[in-house]
Amino acid sequence: MKTPSPPWLTREKAFAAFATGPLLDFWQQREERHFTGVDDVPVHYVCLRNPVHDKVILLSPGRIESYVKYPELAWDLFQLGYDVVIIDHRGQGRSGRLLADAHRGHVLRFGDYVSDLWTLWQREIDLPRYRRRFGLAHSMGGAIMASMLIAERRPFDAVVLASPMLGINLPMPRWMANRVLEWAEQRPAVRDGYALGTGRWQARPFAINTLTHSWERYRRSQRFYADDPTLRVGGPTYHWVRESVQAGDALLAEAGRIKTPLLLLQAEEERVVANVAQDRFCQQMVAGGGPCEGGKPLIIRGARHEILFEQDAMRAEALTAIATFYARFHA
Repeated sequence: MKTPSPPWLTREKAFAAFATGPLLDFWQQREERHFTGVDDVPVHYVCLRNPVHDKVILLSPGRIESYVKYPELAWDLFQLGYDVVIIDHRGQGRSGRLLADAHRGHVLRFGDYVSDLWTLWQREIDLPRYRRRFGLAHSMGGAIMASMLIAERRPFDAVVLASPMLGINLPMPRWMANRVLEWAEQRPAVRDGYALGTGRWQARPFAINTLTHSWERYRRSQRFYADDPTLRVGGPTYHWVRESVQAGDALLAEAGRIKTPLLLLQAEEERVVANVAQDRFCQQMVAGGGPCEGGKPLIIRGARHEILFEQDAMRAEALTAIATFYARFHA
């Protein structure tokens, strides 16, 4: 297994040169594909392959994200000898939207995300060429991938969840949120509208962002949405929040059934998802005899929600942990 090179550890110092040079050349080699998901929704994804690679990583991004945000991470994983496949979840990225207002983050059933990911796994991951298969997921993508692991079949040799959305930091007590969500669910005009305090996508200044300390990476990700309006997704609908809260509850209840080796990366300065839910998830896995690495989350000190887009030192710590963890399952 290769170890991180110095540029990986100090990339921000010359980020523009890297992004417009080697990274751009690498990204131009991608294969963009799609399939028809549940309810005939087109689901888009990207593949980055090398004929000599016999290991693959399926990457499941977070809410509102597209694979166009992930070239740097794909590059780093590719350099370590992995093919990389990245999905655009339904309702975001280049995949089909479910409402006339494309900015509304919406899904009919959280399980539809899981079904789409299973379909992609069957199409691109469960191939004879691959000797080892790994999963990597961020935030909402972590809840989706964790839901896959509840099934009896073991789709991956090992999985890493970075800041997984196993519980959401709600703007009100949970009992009150439940009442609001149930009230909205009975009123379609409200149910499919933006949840309280949210709205259409708009650029947020770096100084008030809660996602990363990396100005270079934050600026780059914001530019993708600014340059391509079709990628923009704003706040979630009340129905999406209800589906996601219930999915998190189900995962905490069923975590003990997961038998896939799993590493959970937790952001110390988390403000988007609930770290307490991540702690409980690992506890439930261990109680059920499941292989949760270290028996608890690996805390990335100082990191905000987007660990894999953090400043070099924190990001390198996370990537080193991921590479080391996966390497144990190569034999």
